Amino acid sequence: MHLSDNKAVQRERENASIVKLSPFRTLSEEQKTLKDKIIKFCRAHVSGRKASVFVIHGDAGTGKSVLLNTVFNEIQTQSRSDVAGPLYQTDNRLIVNHPEMLKLYRNISEKLKHVRKKDFERPTTFINQMHKKAARADIVLIDEAHLLLTKSDKYNRFYQNNQLEEILKLSRVVVLVFDEKQVLKLKSHWSTSSLQEIIGQYPTVSCSLTRQFRMHAHEDVLKWIDQFVHKKIAPFPEKQAFDFRIFADPGDMYHAIKEKNARVHLSRMVATYDYPYKLDGRDYFIREKNFVCRWDRYKPTAKKAWAEREDTIDEVGSVYTVQGFDLNYVGVILGPSVSYDEGRDRLLIDIDKYQDQAAFVNRSDLDSPDQIKERIILNSINVLMTRGVRGLYLYASDPKLRHRLLSLQRRRTSGYEL
Repeated sequence: MHLSDNKAVQRERENASIVKLSPFRTLSEEQKTLKDKIIKFCRAHVSGRKASVFVIHGDAGTGKSVLLNTVFNEIQTQSRSDVAGPLYQTDNRLIVNHPEMLKLYRNISEKLKHVRKKDFERPTTFINQMHKKAARADIVLIDEAHLLLTKSDKYNRFYQNNQLEEILKLSRVVVLVFDEKQVLKLKSHWSTSSLQEIIGQYPTVSCSLTRQFRMHAHEDVLKWIDQFVHKKIAPFPEKQAFDFRIFADPGDMYHAIKEKNARVHLSRMVATYDYPYKLDGRDYFIREKNFVCRWDRYKPTAKKAWAEREDTIDEVGSVYTVQGFDLNYVGVILGPSVSYDEGRDRLLIDIDKYQDQAAFVNRSDLDSPDQIKERIILNSINVLMTRGVRGLYLYASDPKLRHRLLSLQRRRTSGYEL
């Protein structure tokens, strides 16, 4: 094997999401402290008659999933090997309502001594199995708890009212990860207050992860994104190693992403859900100026997650294929639902142009549904824009917004402040 081949292999290893989510990955001091606290909590409450809850709050990229996987590996190690410990022979699960993340967790389990593929489940599968057996699990960890259903969904064979409520009935200890800014559907609508309504009746500990690990960017980039998803247009961040660019042409952006993918891999195009798509086996395309590319193909039986498959460089991912994943460079197409109010110098969201019909299935029990729909679109933008480790590229379909963003970039280049 040549030296260049060795470098390529090493690069693949560094890129693999399996490595980034590995329970053997070195944790920060903040994560280590929280891990020890969670393990201690589980050991103390695993014999309780009533469920106890540990909540981990944190924004995108703060290392919630790697912490959870590390905790789960330790719990299962104690369950299957520590004969004298309180967790020995406990029945524990890690649940995630995200098929791509579930694939990743199960792939990782193949490399772990004390963790099995069957330890990972979708929430509906877990709930239905436990009800059928009239049993309770000991410890249940929930990744992306903000994706749990908050209403019945016959299509997904969930017949109760709230998945978290059911999981709490069926568990002795629940450890969950929660980020209100990643709620993406009305049928899984959550807020911090609605979470508190459910867990308030149980002994609960809440902690937060605050350090951002994913994006190797200065604070001004993170603040710019945060303001953007609150509809504010801020001055463009300073030039830095993190490659943040606005493109006038989506074809040029795609070319740049393909170049980055050829060099460092894990670089992909994604878009807001503003272009037609159905799960009917046909290909659907995103069409913009000088750009035609198909939406991601639904491949539930593929072993690798979408972001890791080589063929997906020829596709555009959605929020559902990349949520929870790292990319090196991400090219984000802001579709027609994301416009610009020139008079107020703010984003303008048109909920009627959003094409994700499943996200907006009507609910009569929610106040201000249009405001919630707008927040869902903004949340999806937040997820898409926080995927890139090394760079973020943006193209806006709306001419007014595109012009405004390009003017910000030009002013930074010329040295002028707004």
